[in-house]
Amino acid sequence: MGIKDQFQDKAQELKDKAKAAQQGAKDEASERAAQASEPAKKKKEKVHDELDDNWDF
Repeated sequence: MGIKDQFQDKAQELKDKAKAAQQGAKDEASERAAQASEPAKKKKEKVHDELDDNWDF
Protein backbone atom coordinates (compact mmCIF):
# COMPACT_ATOMS: atom_id res chain seq x y z
CA MET A 1 0.00 0.00 0.00
CA GLY A 2 1.46 3.30 -1.05
CA ILE A 3 1.36 6.59 0.77
CA LYS A 4 -1.33 7.88 -1.59
CA ASP A 5 -3.56 4.92 -0.70
CA GLN A 6 -2.97 5.49 3.00
CA PHE A 7 -4.02 9.13 2.69
CA GLN A 8 -7.08 8.20 0.65
CA ASP A 9 -8.08 5.57 3.22
CA LYS A 10 -7.59 8.00 6.09
CA ALA A 11 -9.53 10.69 4.24
CA GLN A 12 -12.41 8.27 3.63
CA GLU A 13 -12.33 7.19 7.27
CA LEU A 14 -12.51 10.80 8.46
CA LYS A 15 -15.28 11.57 5.98
CA ASP A 16 -17.34 8.63 7.23
CA LYS A 17 -16.69 9.60 10.84
CA ALA A 18 -17.77 13.19 10.18
CA LYS A 19 -20.91 12.04 8.40
CA ALA A 20 -21.83 9.79 11.33
CA ALA A 21 -21.22 12.60 13.81
CA GLN A 22 -23.35 14.97 11.74
CA GLN A 23 -26.22 12.47 11.63
CA GLY A 24 -25.91 11.96 15.39
CA ALA A 25 -26.10 15.71 15.93
CA LYS A 26 -29.19 15.95 13.73
CA ASP A 27 -30.84 13.11 15.64
CA GLU A 28 -30.04 14.77 18.96
CA ALA A 29 -31.35 18.12 17.76
CA SER A 30 -34.58 16.50 16.58
CA GLU A 31 -35.01 14.77 19.92
CA ARG A 32 -34.40 18.00 21.84
CA ALA A 33 -36.85 19.88 19.64
CA ALA A 34 -39.49 17.23 20.22
CA GLN A 35 -38.95 17.36 23.97
CA ALA A 36 -39.07 21.16 23.99
CA SER A 37 -42.37 21.23 22.13
CA GLU A 38 -44.09 18.77 24.49
CA PRO A 39 -44.78 21.32 27.28
CA ALA A 40 -46.18 23.76 24.72
CA LYS A 41 -48.48 21.06 23.31
CA LYS A 42 -49.69 20.11 26.78
CA LYS A 43 -50.33 23.74 27.68
CA LYS A 44 -52.24 24.27 24.43
CA GLU A 45 -54.35 21.18 25.07
CA LYS A 46 -55.07 22.36 28.62
CA VAL A 47 -56.20 25.77 27.37
CA HIS A 48 -58.46 24.15 24.76
CA ASP A 49 -59.93 21.83 27.38
CA GLU A 50 -60.62 24.77 29.69
CA LEU A 51 -62.24 26.72 26.88
CA ASP A 52 -64.37 23.73 25.96
CA ASP A 53 -65.46 23.36 29.58
CA ASN A 54 -66.38 27.02 29.81
CA TRP A 55 -68.42 27.05 26.61
CA ASP A 56 -70.75 24.15 27.31
CA PHE A 57 -74.35 25.24 26.75
